[in-house]
Amino acid sequence: MNYKDILDNFKNKNILVVGDIILDHYILGKVERISPEAPVPIIDVQKEVYLLGGAGNVANNIATLGAQATIAGVVGIGHNAELLKTLLAQRQINTAGITAENRPTTVKTRVIAHSQQVVRFDREDKAPIGSDCFIKLTDYLKNNILNFDGIIISDYKKGVISQQLMEFILNITKQKGIFVAVDPKVGHFDYYKGVSLITPNKKEASEGANMLITDPPSLEQAGFSLIKNLQCDSVLITRGEEGMSLFHKDTVQHIPTVAMEVYDVTGAGDTVIAVYTLSHVCGASLYESAVIANHAAGIVVREVGTAVTKVDDLYCSLTKQKWPC
Repeated sequence: MNYKDILDNFKNKNILVVGDIILDHYILGKVERISPEAPVPIIDVQKEVYLLGGAGNVANNIATLGAQATIAGVVGIGHNAELLKTLLAQRQINTAGITAENRPTTVKTRVIAHSQQVVRFDREDKAPIGSDCFIKLTDYLKNNILNFDGIIISDYKKGVISQQLMEFILNITKQKGIFVAVDPKVGHFDYYKGVSLITPNKKEASEGANMLITDPPSLEQAGFSLIKNLQCDSVLITRGEEGMSLFHKDTVQHIPTVAMEVYDVTGAGDTVIAVYTLSHVCGASLYESAVIANHAAGIVVREVGTAVTKVDDLYCSLTKQKWPC
């Protein structure tokens, strides 16, 4: 496989990410004592960081790899929405597909002390988006679909992705032969019938296939069940420290993990689907795309928080050079 040609081609592609845009808020500090008011740690806050999460993190992965990233979804009104748009603009992510609605912008706040997550609290509205937002979103997709080399559906079950929206997307993309990949959520698997690829983790695959995955035979049974029931081209099951398993038609290929150290898996699934999609639309086979995505995941789990990888680091990992380059 000529990794360099594939990675060099990233800059020529434009990927659309559709889904739930999340603002990741990190409060980082250290613990030196327990509160006298209750048996809980006192966090001495050292710094606060805001990062792109959900569909925003997928788009950020794509932009960091040198491709053009475009995002379509819904934000609220107010400070958090403006902060989110600013972060997207700083990374040169096209925000023309974003619409605003009178609802909270989804914010996940994680408190981290000594590289360990202590607690997380969420501000969100999971209700389906309103009809006005839906029309604006579908109008944007219909008018701009030919601009994109591939589409990623980033479903975090925050109200954007619905069966109606998925049917609309698949109707217009199938006519154009556009690759559609989905990072799925349990409870929405029926929405994804006919997509090019879904990338569930082992727990999601187990629930989506309605069977417990406990060993290699049950893993393969679940993977082939998803292929059949969803009538999709491929299923990539991410399995953490056990690597990945790629299902296509009646074949399965297991890919061992390359991660030597794991500090935080937050956002690793976003990296996998971003890198897989980019690689495939750049000419990599299904298996080659999975191998490249596996290396990208091995890089980002070494960092705390939602992380991304760059082309140079990815090339180093793929060619077994000393990391980081």
